[in-house]
Amino acid sequence: MKIQTSLVHLTALCFLTYAGLAQNEPPQAHIVRLALDPQSITVLHLHPGFVSSVRLPEGVRSVVLGDPAAFKGEHSEAEPRLVFFKPTSPKAARSNALITTRSGREVSLTLLTDGASAHSEPVDYVLEYQPQRSFMISAAYPSVLIGESKTLAAEREVVPNGIAKTDGAESRAPYQQLAASLDWHGKELRVAISRTEENGSDMTVAFSIANDSSRTIELLPPQVQLSGTAKQKHHKAIKAEPVAVKDYRLVARRLPPGATTDGTVVFERPSFKESREQLLLQIAQAEEVDRPVLAPIAFVAPAKGAAK
Repeated sequence: MKIQTSLVHLTALCFLTYAGLAQNEPPQAHIVRLALDPQSITVLHLHPGFVSSVRLPEGVRSVVLGDPAAFKGEHSEAEPRLVFFKPTSPKAARSNALITTRSGREVSLTLLTDGASAHSEPVDYVLEYQPQRSFMISAAYPSVLIGESKTLAAEREVVPNGIAKTDGAESRAPYQQLAASLDWHGKELRVAISRTEENGSDMTVAFSIANDSSRTIELLPPQVQLSGTAKQKHHKAIKAEPVAVKDYRLVARRLPPGATTDGTVVFERPSFKESREQLLLQIAQAEEVDRPVLAPIAFVAPAKGAAK
């Protein structure tokens, strides 16, 4: 009888010990990497006592929480691409968060925590968004185009390097001289590189776009590619690899006939290339996405004070 009682006590002790260890065991940690798609909503699994970080491919401008009483979101200018989330209550909760980047992209999250008692549920320690590496950026990104609020008449006055045209012939002369000095590419949609700069591994390219057609055009986000030829057995094949764009600006998205606008694009330049390859800026309009204009970019930016 004493042996049976001891066995019962030992079994109960083992069960309580296992239960205690299970409660102290940390939740399963996950590191998630996703392509940045403003059209999708990502579920971020959180847990009380743990902080989760969201890394964006570009700087963050604002963070908005649906339920600030249940979740906390933190963002610091010292880490412009990071946002931290954590639950503020041990209870189960569900809400949403909206992150807006500096280029205008909107990232939607569903914040989910099953409470402190749920130890078997996974926790997303890190959620890293990566830029889409498709050859063409989808036209479904109307929010990523950053432009000033202008009428079509005002857009006609946007000229390369921010020189505003007026009705006087003297004020038009500097613009005409500047435009004539640029190396333009394309026919109806024309593109010219005006300046390139390097900051570490990042390259910033300033460019101008002109609409020489008889209709208003809508511009798509600028892209960069590393293009060249690859030797095949019986012929040469053209290859084009997209280069991830970190940030860009377009002064105007819609260009009426005869109008010009400026833009900049920032990307991480490849550390090397083959002699047959070259960097190209790719500009396309919404109704002719299959006919982009390509403008060569100097692989090594000139020293400050020099031309492009």
